[in-house]
Amino acid sequence: MNNFAAVGLLAGLLLTLTATTGGLTGFLFGVVLGGIGLLLGLHRDGTIDLTAVVRSRNRG
Repeated sequence: MNNFAAVGLLAGLLLTLTATTGGLTGFLFGVVLGGIGLLLGLHRDGTIDLTAVVRSRNRG
């Protein structure tokens, strides 16, 4: 694993193992955590820009 996207995806999936006990809910939770890890890894790689999403808008 040479890039942050793969590491982020793996980290999200490993967190799922510790947070769930199985079943459909566990599977869906794993998909969500894996997706979050993937997004953070892609952001760290510079493939996508998440700062536009989390940046507050000054509407003063």
